[in-house]
Amino acid sequence: MKYRSAFDIIGPVMIGPSSSHTAGAARIGRVARTLFGHQPKKAIVHLYGSFAETYKGHGTDLAIAGGLLDFDTFDERIPQSLQLAKEANMEVEFVIESTVTEHPNTVRLQLLDEDKELEVVGVSIGGGTIEITELNSFKLKLSGENAAILVVHNDQFGVVSAVTTVMAQNEINISHMEVSRKEKGKMAMMVIEVDQKLDDSVLKEIEGLPNVTQIIKMVE
Repeated sequence: MKYRSAFDIIGPVMIGPSSSHTAGAARIGRVARTLFGHQPKKAIVHLYGSFAETYKGHGTDLAIAGGLLDFDTFDERIPQSLQLAKEANMEVEFVIESTVTEHPNTVRLQLLDEDKELEVVGVSIGGGTIEITELNSFKLKLSGENAAILVVHNDQFGVVSAVTTVMAQNEINISHMEVSRKEKGKMAMMVIEVDQKLDDSVLKEIEGLPNVTQIIKMVE
């Protein structure tokens, strides 16, 4: 495991006993909420590996619920997050899974309300660092540390070039980008992390491109 900075080893300021089981779990919950667009009515949280074995002792359940409520890792309300979720009319259900995953600190969240459903898989790497590895069965790699957009599009030639051209014309520097698809010629997704804030005008321009069907904005 290579760490990018001393922060990755020390970890963030947090409420809880473990950076991976508490801070990382809170960040996964918060990123999942951001991807969903708002607080869900219901969250089904599937815990795997070490998360499944020690989630109550390490407060992983509290941390994930806190993240879904948009609490940061240092928010002093995290120990009361399950009660606060009830008060906010958000149902949180935890499911312990026995399937062996590639990373021991893995969680799969199903977020639902009346209009939509989203499934997010995240792993807590250590030191509060996370990766989102799946979004609605799309494989991806999203840290949640930088401003980013997820561009859902039809798998057609020229779409990637068109999106990156808009970025270049607006002097947006791309720090990380990847493209995945479920099937040739069908639905595909770009994950683009950038160094600058993305103005709504840029997003609107990308959204108006041919074959682009949806944009999900990640706030830095």
